[in-house]
Amino acid sequence: MPTLPREQPEPTPLHQARQMAESFGTDAQRYDRARLGYPDDLVARTVIGSPGRDVLDVGCGTGIAARQFQAAGCTVLGVEPDARMADFARSRGLPVEVATFEAWEPDGRTFDVVTAAQSWHWVDPVAGAMKAAQVLRPNGRLAIFGHVYEPPAEVAEPFAAAYRRVAPDSPFDGRSARRPLEMYQAGYAKVADKIRETGQFLDPEQSRFDWEHSYTRDQWLELLPTTGGLTRLDRGQLAEIQGEVGRAIDVLGGSFTMPYTTLAVIAVRATTPL
Repeated sequence: MPTLPREQPEPTPLHQARQMAESFGTDAQRYDRARLGYPDDLVARTVIGSPGRDVLDVGCGTGIAARQFQAAGCTVLGVEPDARMADFARSRGLPVEVATFEAWEPDGRTFDVVTAAQSWHWVDPVAGAMKAAQVLRPNGRLAIFGHVYEPPAEVAEPFAAAYRRVAPDSPFDGRSARRPLEMYQAGYAKVADKIRETGQFLDPEQSRFDWEHSYTRDQWLELLPTTGGLTRLDRGQLAEIQGEVGRAIDVLGGSFTMPYTTLAVIAVRATTPL
């Protein structure tokens, strides 16, 4: 008779994976240098129409998005659980308080905009949405956004093969080398659903911004160690993966163009609960 497949354990929600969430500060300087910013149109869409320009940036990291909002004329306060990332952000002119968003104490402070750039998956989706509602002024905006990118197969496949070889016990060892956009869009739709469920926001608006960025071999190898799953590898493991990927990019002529999509959910705080 056929054998029933073993039930797979439910994966740990990312917001509970604190070791991984707080591993990005291993090399905060590299993180800030290698990670890209966000489309100017997204920053403008977030700010225009908000009651004012006081911004709370959740999981601010090294301050990449926060600096863009500062450049747009906003006053920004960061909240960041990793003290190393917070220290770097402060060195670039961003005031930061060290805490998870769920545990952070607003002490009566309120804001016109709450942003989460590439960080909301580290926040409890229910508690986070309610906390955002608590600190937003009426008609204030909650803006959650992040990048989706898919390297060409000639780069993605060697990376995935090398990763499975050097880190077979990693929770990511079975992942596909390709990252379908539809999967991430579904994730952002769930974020919008959780925001709706609070009854504190008008219907969330979902947006996408498509753009491209060209990487040289060295630029891509600089970024790789800042990505989830690689931040916790040792130097030898990382060097082996970078070697495989570097050779693949050399075959392409030493560079490649990456299609990027930035997905966003923006919700307006209702003046009264819905």
